[in-house]
Amino acid sequence: MKTSINFKAVKSDSEIHNFRKKTFDYIRKDLTSQNEYWLEQKIVDRIQKIENYCKEKSGRKLQKNALPIREAVVVIKENTTLQDLHNLSKRLEKELGIRVFQIAIHRDEGHYDKDSKEWKPNLHAHLVADWQDLQTGKTLKHHPRDYSKMQDITAECLEMERGISGSRARLEAIEFKIQKKEEELKALEEKIEEMKNELSSTKSEDLIVMESDFLGFQHIKTDKTIENYKKKIKIYNAQILKNKAELEAKTKQITELQNKTDSLKKEINTLKNKNSLLLSNPNIFAGERKKYLDSVLDTLEKSIMHERFRNPNKDRADSKILIEEMSNICEKTAKENNIPFSALDEILKDSGIVKALLFLLKGGSQGTNNDISQEENLQKSKKRRLR
Repeated sequence: MKTSINFKAVKSDSEIHNFRKKTFDYIRKDLTSQNEYWLEQKIVDRIQKIENYCKEKSGRKLQKNALPIREAVVVIKENTTLQDLHNLSKRLEKELGIRVFQIAIHRDEGHYDKDSKEWKPNLHAHLVADWQDLQTGKTLKHHPRDYSKMQDITAECLEMERGISGSRARLEAIEFKIQKKEEELKALEEKIEEMKNELSSTKSEDLIVMESDFLGFQHIKTDKTIENYKKKIKIYNAQILKNKAELEAKTKQITELQNKTDSLKKEINTLKNKNSLLLSNPNIFAGERKKYLDSVLDTLEKSIMHERFRNPNKDRADSKILIEEMSNICEKTAKENNIPFSALDEILKDSGIVKALLFLLKGGSQGTNNDISQEENLQKSKKRRLR
């Protein structure tokens, strides 16, 4: 069984969801008692603590765009315990400085298999972590290889295989959504059918109004009975129209999701074929590798130029500040463009490229010999990757 971990900015309703402070329509309430929770501190209190420490340590307020609290969803096994996750938390703190202060194990989420109707649990845990660097008071800055190391640590601590990402994961998520939409569609169809059957069932007798004459015989009171039928039919027609509209909307959503799934399947097959070709032909592999790394470098250059023009008056004389800004740009560029950190690692191994990119970020007089030298560094590095 595979696992994975991916930290993102914590959501405002994280504690409500994680600690089941309200009910959700996508969980099995009969399984909620099997969930496990651990809380060292509330998020709002931890944020206050982080802000105070940052002010004390650096003399400055925490930056508005900082992400001092982050949350990860971790795939777990059926027998994964809180202790296993505590061990994972200790490793993350020891090796990467990430301090987990909330853990929630969810065993009440999942779906029913469409064919077998068997319950398929979505076993996972939420880790909420403090992302503050205790040395500087600012947020932690990780090297691209640290994110890969994070996956290795998680798989090792939970005794599971390293997870996969990308198209396959997205495909599985979309197929799950399709199944949920199909279930909703079936429920709507059954509801409409039930309403139609109700109109023709014995319940219609309840609409008939009887009255007794002076001899005690029961007769149908025609005007009131007709009025009752009119009201009932009007209500049913309105409900049927409403459900028909919902039915059409669900059908459209399912069609769109199925089209997206087909597209992803084609994408996966194309990638598989390309991988086979790359593995079997070293020349093609070298050419594709160079082409891809060059495109990553071009993207990084554009991001640096954008940041420089966006903040032209920023003081970049201090090398530490310059390197920190470069690290932020690399991390942001990788996330926004789905660039694996291993690709950035490969590019940044070249000291010439690193110097040229730092010079580009720092800025210089265009057309000077220094500019030309840095540009030559980039071009030479690209040529070396072709060999």
